Amino acid sequence: MNSEDAFDKPTDAQPEAAPETVPPKAANATIARLETELAESKDRLLRALAETENQRQRHQRDRQDAQRYAAFEFARELLNVADNLRRAIDAVPAADSTAHGVVEGVAATERELLAIFERHGVKRVEPKLGERFDHNVHEAMFEVPGAPQPSGTIAQVLQPGYVMHDRLLRPALVGIAKAAVGDPAPERDT
Repeated sequence: MNSEDAFDKPTDAQPEAAPETVPPKAANATIARLETELAESKDRLLRALAETENQRQRHQRDRQDAQRYAAFEFARELLNVADNLRRAIDAVPAADSTAHGVVEGVAATERELLAIFERHGVKRVEPKLGERFDHNVHEAMFEVPGAPQPSGTIAQVLQPGYVMHDRLLRPALVGIAKAAVGDPAPERDT
């Protein structure tokens, strides 16, 4: 007897087990239940992966915004300094030669401050007379009746505004031209 024959024939020590027979109906029900569980598990996994990706993207956006706008409040506080430098320059008459050196120094300081603002994404919003009023960057303080500009446009600038990247730090304070009685109403942008 060779060794291969020993494996082919059942021995008395190892009785052959009778195969279990599962009714086909029960097998089909089990398969259907397992397929349903698999589909539910797959759905939960895909939803969890999608949520994780959404959280990662949200975190990345928040981090970028935090870096981009970290100095937002600090820049807003410095706007008064820029305004005061401009007021100091405008307060000295141009004909006053005795204060010429001081005015030049204050003007140089203002230029440096505005250059620093620019490097950090802060830009001055200086509306022009006759420019259309934009509620996103302008704040109307009053109406100017009989202004030479068309109705609904800027007739007077009180204070420039500032934006940091795409966010408004401070709106420009303006006076709006008012239509005289009998003038047609201004056209609205749609």
